[in-house]
Amino acid sequence: MREAAAMTQRERSAASSPLRSAATGGPLLVAMSGGVDSSVAAALCLEAGHEVVGVTLKLWGGPQDQGCCAVSDVDDARRVCQQLGIDHFVFNYAAEFERDVVEPYVDAHRRGLTPNPCIACNRHVKFDVLLDRARRLGFDRLVTGHHVRISARTGSPRLQRGTDTAKDQSYVLYMLSGADLSDLWFPVGDYHKDELRTLAAELGLRTARKAESQDVCFITEAAGRERFLAERIDLHPAELVDASGQRVGTAPAVELVTVGQRKGLELGGAPQRRYAVDVDIAARRVTVGGVSELAARGVRLVDHRWASGAVEGDVLAQTSAHGAALPARVDAEGQLHWREPQRRVAAGQAVVFYDGDEVLGGATAAGPLT
Repeated sequence: MREAAAMTQRERSAASSPLRSAATGGPLLVAMSGGVDSSVAAALCLEAGHEVVGVTLKLWGGPQDQGCCAVSDVDDARRVCQQLGIDHFVFNYAAEFERDVVEPYVDAHRRGLTPNPCIACNRHVKFDVLLDRARRLGFDRLVTGHHVRISARTGSPRLQRGTDTAKDQSYVLYMLSGADLSDLWFPVGDYHKDELRTLAAELGLRTARKAESQDVCFITEAAGRERFLAERIDLHPAELVDASGQRVGTAPAVELVTVGQRKGLELGGAPQRRYAVDVDIAARRVTVGGVSELAARGVRLVDHRWASGAVEGDVLAQTSAHGAALPARVDAEGQLHWREPQRRVAAGQAVVFYDGDEVLGGATAAGPLT
């Protein structure tokens, strides 16, 4: 029954594929992370009749014990390509990764922001440098194993949530433009994760049961974020104060505190739960408060990226990769107003706007509207 369901989904995906009519066209470049999703993506491209080339990115040259793109991942990607009978290459973008992902990550902490390095990597490396190279090399499209789909119901390509909502990755790809989407394909977006593992097992791919990597690739589990940052910037202890300004505790490093954080704050055994409500890097001070003090009626936003022109009016807004999309309104200045007050969004985090399952765009949080 399960195999039949997977086959039905496979046929449905092929029937709706934007590449079905171009099966005799130019080659496809498939970004191979060494995981099951990109492995099956490459297999689906082959099944659709395309010439396929696999590529794995070398991004981080430092210590690594978690996340994607480790040496073992490169080996898994290479072995999968051998199993599928396709060429495999490694592109070295370590310099670009350091410049556009690692350095901004460190600088954001220096300034009291909470960055999302995966979004930066997608924006500047995978769907900028790599996509541009795929175009210049003459590939018809760049293919990845992201759990998203491309919708054209508005007449131009729009990013849409993946079928498996538990694995949906549209939040971290909100910056993709219509021009980008015209040169991309996300074949696994029509599948649920268990279906992909079933297909990989049917094909005998070595990645069929491989665990997922969801951690930041350049932060080792052994050393952690604090040691990584301490080697690159000075960390300063902070005092914790309540809303009245009264000192109630300390934090080891103000640069490591994010709005909404509870763990790691030395509050001297306070009976009620308190959270970081505001982080003042210059003063080396963190204001803490209860859940009610953490609430805000909106989010100040900067660096908007729209799918097709600026949006004003009612939207659904999502503030984390796996959070719920909640009713809100975008005003004429591009600022977000919640229908009902919500927890503050840490400055530096992405806020993504949806119309149902379609991505309208997104922006970066700069602080609360209180």
